[in-house]
Amino acid sequence: MNAPVEFARAVCPHDCPDTCAMRVTVENGRATRIAGDPDHPPTQGVLCTKVSRYAERVHHRDRLTVPMKRVGHKGEGQFEAISWDEAYSIAAARLSEIAARTPEAILPYSYAGTMGLVQGESIAQRFFHKLGASRLDRTICAAAGAAGLRYTYGASIGMHSEFFSEAEVILIWGGNPIASNLHVWTRMQEAKRNGARLIAIDPYRSLTAEKCHEHVALKPGTDAALALGMMHVLITEDRLDHEYIAEHTYGFEQLKARALAWTPTRAARVCGIEEQTVVDLARLYGSTRRAAIRANYGLQRVRGGGNAVRAIACLPSLTGAWRHRAGGLMLSSSGWAPVDNHALERPDLIPGWPSKLPRVVNMNEIGNALLHPGDDEFGPKLEAIVVYNSNPVAVAPDSVRVAKGFAREDLFTIVLEQFQTDTADYADLLLPATTQLEHLDIHKSYGHTYVMANLPAIPPVGEARPNTEIFRGIARAMGLAEPALYDSDEAVAKIAYRWNDPALKGVTWESIKASGWAKLALPEAPFANGGFRTPSGKCEFFSDRLSKEGLDPLPDYLPPHESAEGSPDLAARYPLAMISPPARNFLNSTFVNVESLRSTEGTPHLDIHPADAAVRGIAEGDEVHIFNDRGAMRARARVTDRAREGVVVGLSIWWKKLAPDGCNANQVTSQALTDLGRSATFYDCLVEVEPVRE
Repeated sequence: MNAPVEFARAVCPHDCPDTCAMRVTVENGRATRIAGDPDHPPTQGVLCTKVSRYAERVHHRDRLTVPMKRVGHKGEGQFEAISWDEAYSIAAARLSEIAARTPEAILPYSYAGTMGLVQGESIAQRFFHKLGASRLDRTICAAAGAAGLRYTYGASIGMHSEFFSEAEVILIWGGNPIASNLHVWTRMQEAKRNGARLIAIDPYRSLTAEKCHEHVALKPGTDAALALGMMHVLITEDRLDHEYIAEHTYGFEQLKARALAWTPTRAARVCGIEEQTVVDLARLYGSTRRAAIRANYGLQRVRGGGNAVRAIACLPSLTGAWRHRAGGLMLSSSGWAPVDNHALERPDLIPGWPSKLPRVVNMNEIGNALLHPGDDEFGPKLEAIVVYNSNPVAVAPDSVRVAKGFAREDLFTIVLEQFQTDTADYADLLLPATTQLEHLDIHKSYGHTYVMANLPAIPPVGEARPNTEIFRGIARAMGLAEPALYDSDEAVAKIAYRWNDPALKGVTWESIKASGWAKLALPEAPFANGGFRTPSGKCEFFSDRLSKEGLDPLPDYLPPHESAEGSPDLAARYPLAMISPPARNFLNSTFVNVESLRSTEGTPHLDIHPADAAVRGIAEGDEVHIFNDRGAMRARARVTDRAREGVVVGLSIWWKKLAPDGCNANQVTSQALTDLGRSATFYDCLVEVEPVRE
């Protein structure tokens, strides 16, 4: 007799702007097939290669299915199985002792392992707030760009992704949507078939750049200079919408003065491109209001990333591109969703709220933080860290110091995970967490304007438990009486949004549970008549808020920390700029352990320009040593002009334990921060490369 087949709806939880709707085929409690939902307008029935194999990940032979405690040295990855009661007892005993005397010695570490609002930062944040633990500055990915948008538009908001299909000019700036924004790329291809011109602006000739009409291969970290050079041309050739500028922008005369100093000659010199390229790009962009910019986070992972986003975000208001629904800019749409973060995370549970708050530790500086002995400026030494939805030993910058910090025998480490990652190897307690198919959640998107519900499709694998239930269990074992710590997942989902917001008119938790999703009620051309969320209600070329903070109120170019311009002595020793964008078959460090995807990716490799390879005696396929003062890694050389001269590209992020030399690109990245948003500077990195001669 054939087993009954069931179908369930789910939402992709991973850190991608597409936030796809999934249809799950279930047989005898197992997910046997994952497909895109054809009824969901952004997904259109299509999933990326990674998520189409999600069932392989959910039922992987290496899934963690029982709680475990460490039996070897930190980092050896040796554990023995224990019961949940014993796990909760161990966690409660150690955390209670630390919290009773020095609560700030406890630190949560999490990011976007799930983008869900329930399994992300709800019960977890309430738990740490109640303890009075140190707060984590969650800025590893998008904070510089978010700050740039906040000071310019007022929030992380922009055009609708579906209208890229109607654009006449599309600038793909600092992104590779074939690999990381598939459904927007589909709409761009539709526009291309209808005659649109696509330009990729990227130091690397990515898969996307190869399929565009033109590729502008600027130096890493020089995007603001290019945007300012474009402004110079738009202003001097009067390719402006004066009415839009007068009615819906703030600070044009100040911006004009700055842009006029950025001649195409100057911009081209800084960017390492031809002067005519700057002029032609500006003229093309200014030729139509149906000019759409898809900016992505690659361009903001350098010292001047926040300013770069600010500069690029000014362009649509200069030309009046916002008047058309196929004009404007999209970096993130997450700010459109009326999430009630206060209700979700309950910061009011912090002892002393709101006048006295625990210290903040920046997640990009976790290596330094874990190795800090503690003092009056830093605060108490960190004694416990609880990691969930992240894999910092692989993904955090300056990995040598990160691993050294996690190797501290006196650091009590709890890791909630689905697999035994690089970070999990350092855990004292390793607790099995459910995947998206096994728990309830509610989602927003940063690439489209739908809110979405995820319901469990299968029972938890083994003894795995949702993040929320794990934190409730630890809280219960600690004897914490706060009722908010014990809200059910359903109760948390019900308060995740401000349901009375106009963008959600008629939508409720019950209605999206039934339908799977709902589109936010927003104008098709959101800023056609202004209405930005800044204090002035206008696109702020000049930011009074930045001025009050003692920062430059106008967007400007800031040379990378590590560059011939920013640090000539360092550049003399390490003359190659290294960037480490996502590999097509990985998503951050997720999916690296899925054999079918890892085998497709092959082995860690480094793309290097023929001229750079020749002077170093490097041939195609050679094993190379990539190094700087922070660390080193090995990879196979691919000699190709896809990397511009002076730049090497290592697609990432490999689990270190699954790389041949036990290292990945973060051996060489730094803990330096961006100009705005205190974000990571992964692509602000100088190295040298040499062939390995055994």
